[in-house]
Amino acid sequence: MTINFAYAFYIVPLAIAVALYLRGRHRAERGHVETLESSIQSGLTEPPSLHPVIDTERCIGSGSCVRACPEGALGLIAGKAVLANPSACIGHGACHAACPVDGITLVFGTERRGVDIPDVRPNFESNVPGVFIAGELGGMGLIRKAAEQGRQAIESIARMQGGHADHDVVIVGSGPAGISAGLCAIEKGLRYVLLEQERSLGGSVFHYPRNKVAMTAPVNLSLVGRMKFTEVGKEKLLEFWENVVLRTRLKIHYGERMESVVREGDAFVVQTPNGRYRTRAVLLAIGRRGSPRTLDVPGEELPKVSYRLADPARVARERVLVVGGGDSAVEAAIACADHARSVHLSYRGDAFNRVKPKNRDTLERLRAEGRVQVLLGSEVTAIRPHEVALTVRGEATTLPNDAVVISIGGVLPTDLLKRIGIRFETKYGEKA
Repeated sequence: MTINFAYAFYIVPLAIAVALYLRGRHRAERGHVETLESSIQSGLTEPPSLHPVIDTERCIGSGSCVRACPEGALGLIAGKAVLANPSACIGHGACHAACPVDGITLVFGTERRGVDIPDVRPNFESNVPGVFIAGELGGMGLIRKAAEQGRQAIESIARMQGGHADHDVVIVGSGPAGISAGLCAIEKGLRYVLLEQERSLGGSVFHYPRNKVAMTAPVNLSLVGRMKFTEVGKEKLLEFWENVVLRTRLKIHYGERMESVVREGDAFVVQTPNGRYRTRAVLLAIGRRGSPRTLDVPGEELPKVSYRLADPARVARERVLVVGGGDSAVEAAIACADHARSVHLSYRGDAFNRVKPKNRDTLERLRAEGRVQVLLGSEVTAIRPHEVALTVRGEATTLPNDAVVISIGGVLPTDLLKRIGIRFETKYGEKA
């Protein structure tokens, strides 16, 4: 009797707990399988840059890497970690740090799809003397390490001898590496210029969706000290950086895109639409997405035109046109549907072939509900203050409009950098 009572008191609850755990794990695994199948069906099986490779011999299926990934790129299938949603991976490396058995390696590229990485020395100087590279362009998407690289690159520049110019360094890009570099330049007393092609700071972080977790490790910044964030949303991190800029009086030239870098004697000349900067050194702290691809139509320079929907609430009660046929365009149209007065999605193709099934299904539902008007076989011909002109299957038409979101990809800076003389090596699944 006593033995039966002990069995009922201890073993039965334990068995119930185990059964509930296994049931929850099975349900989660089923979701991960669906995510992987969706990625395969959509042709989105190649991660964009730095990403994890799991050693299945070492993996014990703890799920710590899955829980550590803010993007939901990883999943557990058959008791092993799998990169189930490769296109969502942004290479911050949180999974690598979370793995209890060191079973994850961060690599560049895959066997099928190579990634071009510039030739950079340990002091972050490229093969072109005086031109330095830090952060995402050099393959380092992790915010903490990008910031550290920006600081170390400036320390290397501060040790440079010779050269006569108006500036000691021109820093291109105001992401984590660029901001950190600018702060270090102030600390070192360098004559610096910090250029940013966008109208706001943050680099790639600025283009994250709302509330996206942006970092997973503390960062040390010159003049500021230790950023004690462990996991922080995009908005809070950008607000922190904006306060840092105000407090330290870091000067950023917004809306200035680097057009060329040319050697001139013992210095460089950095050309932008606003002028030219003669400098002893150049630090490229730009992202790998490059400059947004444009439509090249009249009126595209209007303030109502943007190339990424950072906050759907900003188009509340407005008439919005989204241009593009990929997931970013479809997701922008879906997000606008909850806020905008009207939403039109323009795509020159006849179907959304490379869109995740979930996005395609949601778009179809919104179209059936009349919340998003889809214009296939259409192209924008002009953008005006209160309307847009398009051709839809060859027929000219106009739409009342208050905001245009263009999501047709970006132009990578590789060609520009090659003109400077920077060498690249293509990595096919090689360890970072």
